[in-house]
Amino acid sequence: MELWHQDVSSPRGIMHVARRIEADGWDGLSVVDSQNLSGDCYVALAMAATVTERIGLGTGVTNSGTRQAAVTAMAIASVQSVSRGRAYLGIGRGDSAMAHLGRSPTKVAQFEQYLRHVQTYLRAEAVPFDEIDIPDHIAPPLSALHLASAPPHSQITALTGKQKVPVEVAASGPKVIAVGAVHADRVMFTVGADTDRLAWGIELARKARTEAGLDPGDIAFGAFINCASHPDKQVAHNLVRGGLTTFARFSVMHGKTSGPLKGDQEQVLNNLIHAYDMKKHTHGDSLQAETLTPDFIDQFAIVGDADHCIERLRSLRALGLDKVIISGIGRAGSTPESEAANALFVREVLPAMKASKE
Repeated sequence: MELWHQDVSSPRGIMHVARRIEADGWDGLSVVDSQNLSGDCYVALAMAATVTERIGLGTGVTNSGTRQAAVTAMAIASVQSVSRGRAYLGIGRGDSAMAHLGRSPTKVAQFEQYLRHVQTYLRAEAVPFDEIDIPDHIAPPLSALHLASAPPHSQITALTGKQKVPVEVAASGPKVIAVGAVHADRVMFTVGADTDRLAWGIELARKARTEAGLDPGDIAFGAFINCASHPDKQVAHNLVRGGLTTFARFSVMHGKTSGPLKGDQEQVLNNLIHAYDMKKHTHGDSLQAETLTPDFIDQFAIVGDADHCIERLRSLRALGLDKVIISGIGRAGSTPESEAANALFVREVLPAMKASKE
């Protein structure tokens, strides 16, 4: 199982982060795409590619609302070229990127078509013009120019014969899990770290592929996991609290919970959604962060000493997950607590996970 590190898209700062991530033994670096809160993710990934040789580089995640599918495909293909084949496209329906444009996440039907288009472009195949949703009041059809000759469809021919970028869908609800299972190369669950919830997602994905006439075994699974390794569990709770509000909210985003829940988890999720302040997105000192109980954090995240984190991560691997993107561990040098958590994870958890798979 690959272990990736999640970070922000800082076009200059990412070079230092990427060097450290590679040196510390991580398998990859994933960066956010939120244009009002962070730098451009593709610029950041390209810069990271110039100072690394081994680690994978991916969006964690982009969305189907802020860029045309052809733009997204060519952007990640450019990272693929710079990194010599190490790029991954992580995509979802959007959260903070859409919120800061005054919009909710894109609709599932739009997301599914966008995902099909991105995959088509990355395979250097053609997308019909009539499927591209640019309203006429923004740009009339090409026929209005009365050209002697024009492209018959939309295609990125420069990608012909190139290594295709793998596409991963971030998913928490049944509909998006099904879309990802049918159209993506990997489903990256955002349902927390509880094995019952992850097993539920895997079952849904395999069922969707079977119903679509596809091999249910021919799809990879991964997850975004909030994790902090620290001998003081309260410190570990506080390190993941802010980021966990973001990921937990996905399971109740539209007011209805998804996936199996136990104890007071449904009540906590409902409290979270009603307290959520997008202006404090990912902040540990936010009102939404106060709604998370210790028991909830223990189930939805992985927090505790190194041995506990290793045990929980191995349980995810046993389910069939082959990739986990770790969020919440803290950036080295940000605070003494996050520095300690990062050092402990790198010193004990990463080597143990690598050793146990060899």
